Amino acid sequence: MSRSAHPAGPRHADVMTEGHYTAPPADLNALDAKVWARTVTRDENGAVTVGGIEVTRLAEEFGTPAYFLDESDFRARCRAWADAFGRDADVFYAGKAFLSRAVVRWLKEEGLNLDVCSGGELTCALDAGMPAERIAFHGNNKTVGEIERAVTVGVGRIVLDSFQEIARVAHIAQRLGKRQRVQIRVTVGVEAHTHEFIATAHEDQKFGIALAGGQAAEAVRRALTLDGLELIGIHSHIGSQIFDMAGFEVSARRVVQLLAEVRDEHGVELPEIDLGGGLGIAYTSEDDPREPHEIAKALGDIVTRECEAAGLATPRISVEPGRAIVGPTAFTLYEVGTIKPLEGLRTYVSVDGGMSDNIRTALYDAEYSVALASRTSDAEPMLVRVVGKHCESGDIVVKDAFLPSDLAPSDLIAVPATGAYCRSMASNYNHALRPPVVAVRDGEARVIVRRETEEDLLRLDVG
Repeated sequence: MSRSAHPAGPRHADVMTEGHYTAPPADLNALDAKVWARTVTRDENGAVTVGGIEVTRLAEEFGTPAYFLDESDFRARCRAWADAFGRDADVFYAGKAFLSRAVVRWLKEEGLNLDVCSGGELTCALDAGMPAERIAFHGNNKTVGEIERAVTVGVGRIVLDSFQEIARVAHIAQRLGKRQRVQIRVTVGVEAHTHEFIATAHEDQKFGIALAGGQAAEAVRRALTLDGLELIGIHSHIGSQIFDMAGFEVSARRVVQLLAEVRDEHGVELPEIDLGGGLGIAYTSEDDPREPHEIAKALGDIVTRECEAAGLATPRISVEPGRAIVGPTAFTLYEVGTIKPLEGLRTYVSVDGGMSDNIRTALYDAEYSVALASRTSDAEPMLVRVVGKHCESGDIVVKDAFLPSDLAPSDLIAVPATGAYCRSMASNYNHALRPPVVAVRDGEARVIVRRETEEDLLRLDVG
């Protein structure tokens, strides 16, 4: 299939983008396995396929923009994490990355637990049949109603985030005649090498209770005296999209030091330690994420070594991967609309979605890859910026990438690694309709979250 060429921006072999040297890939038609779901490939017609289905067929049936999620890949990643950590540890999928009733059922079937951070996520989990004892409840400002429901249904743990919450949960649990299992979230003063808004272990932010100044030790002291609480461990989360294990080593060392202080002061060895999530995935070919078995061994070795040095029994480890499971399993499919070359700069490619279905580029300066999905092309590469249709100059999906210079309106392009946070953080900005999530597996596709309709938009507008 051929397309007539459009006037394009820079097509030379390499360019400067945002101050960085960038060279186009040797083959624009190639799909880097690091950033795509495992069943994604190209067929004999040159179209991208997932689960054996061409994206052209998917677009005809489900429309664009849409998220297409490789169910077999999602399940395989769940099993990989469960197998890597084994029976002596717990893996909690971080539901904030993406949650639906279908996802909850897959998690349950594949043996993972679930971490929720709102009453809505708890409702979804329970409605889909996740046993309450396999649920952890996070959040820096849980409401009284949310806490009451969590305690009533018997969630496996509530992660306490402040001194006020320690008292609040204890009071509610005692009033309900319950003894609630809890962990205390501590901020350990580790500066994760990530974006400011997703670094969560330094003191100057809203999450957790600081180790500094003895605050975390005081939180433990209070929790141990309250009849409504059963303190089972310490929780720490240092950030998101992290590749370097050095931060986890420092965090684990400081948390184990706290466990040793608790033993020395109270004669109690807390049985659990949760090191959170935040492990990164490949959004571009330059990213190099670790495999679950590497992560499990590294974290296990760190905790064991620090506990041996402190004379403690090794506690049960928990981790909370979200992005690392669902992120690589999905891509967003768009239809190309306007193509606008800026001579000497780049070509702006506008698609039928944008920041309403992927806010991460605008919010976190996130980087993504992109591929021509409906066909292949031998045309030379052009530098593009993929943008949305919203009334914001910051409505950018992919900041800088290369697409074939014969790109034309009605072509389909796909942005990989959009399984995490894109649908979760989607909005109705400009009264956009949030896209569907379509699960694809073994040649079959089914909607697991339907596309919004104009009727949905108006239903809440009471006039």
